[in-house]
Amino acid sequence: MSSFALRVKSKSGQHVIRNLQPESTIRDLKNELALLTQITANCLQVLSGFPPKIFDISNESQTLTASGLTSGETLIIEEKNITNIEKATVSPNSSDFIQAISDQENCQGILLKKVVPADNSCLFGSLFFVLNRRVDDSGEALLWLRDLVAETISKGPDTYSEAILGRPVAEYCSWIRQPTSWGGAIEISVLATYYGIEIAVVDTLNGIINRFGEDQKYPVRVFLMFDGIHYDPLFMETFDGGEIKTMFESGDELVLKSAEQLAKEAKSSRQYTDVNKFTLKCMVCGVHLRGQIEAQQHAKGSGHTNFGEV
Repeated sequence: MSSFALRVKSKSGQHVIRNLQPESTIRDLKNELALLTQITANCLQVLSGFPPKIFDISNESQTLTASGLTSGETLIIEEKNITNIEKATVSPNSSDFIQAISDQENCQGILLKKVVPADNSCLFGSLFFVLNRRVDDSGEALLWLRDLVAETISKGPDTYSEAILGRPVAEYCSWIRQPTSWGGAIEISVLATYYGIEIAVVDTLNGIINRFGEDQKYPVRVFLMFDGIHYDPLFMETFDGGEIKTMFESGDELVLKSAEQLAKEAKSSRQYTDVNKFTLKCMVCGVHLRGQIEAQQHAKGSGHTNFGEV
């Protein structure tokens, strides 16, 4: 019988439930959660998914499989006020609810790229995928991530100064919230810190890996691929045909070497966009610009920041 593992995060800490089965019931789950979190079963409030939404635990006879939960999922546990039946909403000011702690089996496989849409939100779409092992079809989570970045930057003007952002803090926060604005190193740095994970970016232009959060010794590492203008997430397809893996222990040198090899292969086969040579069009005034430098100069002089590749 296959096991059903769940990651649990609550005010008492982070835990992993390992002794459930797909046929276990919601009642079994509630008993385990109450034991781990020291919250009585009738006061448990469970959130799942991304952005987190309240997970219904009222049908105690329902099996975990029938409930829609999947093994490896992260659950956020809160203690609800039983006198207040209002529906809870999760805002960007909530606690860092998905600090990914890897509990994936040591199963070998092959590292592959998942192509996400080139819709100006590829960075956010890629990060959503590595955190959830699925694509955000609605786009709501990507807007939430943009808001999260803006909120973090606005609350840390010493860390994210005008000199670092290249424009006033308020202006930058307004800009990154727009769905047409491209995310980059600043956004990756913010999200690596927020989630407590190392984000390793495979740079196919230079054949190297840039590791955000490496100095913090975070326990979990995820991988993105960057070709000069577009981000895609990396995942491992396991040889045993099990679920794909997107989170890896930071000490896993084999996966890191696989990513390094991907970077070198992509560079040698020219699977990248040379940002100094490609042509952009300003979507505001229509002028054509050659390369990243001209685009930056145009943005600085005109205030136009919406560009598309020609």
